[in-house]
Amino acid sequence: MKGDIMDVEVDQHACVGSGQCLLTAPEVFDQRDSDAIVELLDAHPPPAQHEKVRRAATGCPATAITVSGD
Repeated sequence: MKGDIMDVEVDQHACVGSGQCLLTAPEVFDQRDSDAIVELLDAHPPPAQHEKVRRAATGCPATAITVSGD
């Protein structure tokens, strides 16, 4: 059923460590302590997180987040 499955990928090489994704969807994204680069906590977040993840992807200044499905 549409809306149930979302695939999230991050490009750590493109990430600039702005932290916008973490602020927008902390259940799905984190940052490494050493250099603030994005870490993906959930590549298939539940539907309740989909809107936040889409906003995080749109707001990423490095376009380091890719969302598909959903």
